[in-house]
Amino acid sequence: MSLYKAAGVDIDAATSAVDRIKPAVRSTYGPDVLADVGSFGGLFALRNLPGQPVLVASTDSVGTKVELGARLGRWRSLGHDIVNHCVNDILVQNARPLFFLDYLATSKVSPDAIEEIVIGVAEACRFAGCALLGGEIAEMPGVYHDGAYDIVGSVVGLVDRAALLPQPTQMQAGDLLFALPSTGPHTNGYSLIRKTLAGRDLAQPLFDGGPALADAIMAPHRCYVPEVDCIQAAGVRLKGMAHITGGGLLDNTPRVLPEQLAAHIVLTNAKIPPLFQQLVKWSGMDGLEPFRVFNMGVGMVLIVNAADGPALQAAVPEAFDIGELAPRRQGAAVQIQWR
Repeated sequence: MSLYKAAGVDIDAATSAVDRIKPAVRSTYGPDVLADVGSFGGLFALRNLPGQPVLVASTDSVGTKVELGARLGRWRSLGHDIVNHCVNDILVQNARPLFFLDYLATSKVSPDAIEEIVIGVAEACRFAGCALLGGEIAEMPGVYHDGAYDIVGSVVGLVDRAALLPQPTQMQAGDLLFALPSTGPHTNGYSLIRKTLAGRDLAQPLFDGGPALADAIMAPHRCYVPEVDCIQAAGVRLKGMAHITGGGLLDNTPRVLPEQLAAHIVLTNAKIPPLFQQLVKWSGMDGLEPFRVFNMGVGMVLIVNAADGPALQAAVPEAFDIGELAPRRQGAAVQIQWR
């Protein structure tokens, strides 16, 4: 045994993992990718640029959801999580992704787990229309405990400056707020979720006839590129979008609003999925705290003229009206009614 392997780092396992992920990575390549897997830097040719090209970038991690995913062996869905979270973050500025880079860190490389994660990353990249341009696999014994993983990603996208969102100067009281549903908690709130679910049988159904609790909790973070494309193709002018991640509706919606306007949001129990109702009940949260911890069934908020509401719902029937913009009073940027 080599001294390095005895110290906890298996170069052969890492090499095996890289060899196994090459087909998945190459499956995301188009003519703009100019370097193969293993290059020191990814190369992406910029062609067909808009008149005023703006690069938009974002980076994030799967967070503590990765611990639950590792326990359940849901590696592939974690790959979807990291891509879709990052892609949605630049989508709110109306950018479409060009390429993605991932970073996988662990105490001990498992080629099987790495392969499944990267296959998930590649699947999500193909769905979003971007290349998996590069990445890193880091084996770090002593930094991560046995079996622990960290999954981080960065995305770079492109938008014409004239099409940048949000457009706060165009927003006005009476503009409608529409929600695109989430698939579940996405990638936020999992420190509380894991504590709340401790001791519960995750194989049991969430409700009679419903999915297993593990399936509901581990549903991948949803990508909203197709829905936004469909809405804009229908001629609906989006004034702004908010990706509902950590901080929930309360913290994320104000990030795209002008100082004089607030989001008046009305949610009924019928619009809050059973999973979130159960998590709120089991955790003991009350008041508005759930709307800061979880997305509560709303993955993306869209802001449009009231006159565009019917066209938006016709383009994406699952979108639902959750309120409107109103003059801001007493500094509150979001007013939530929950009944």
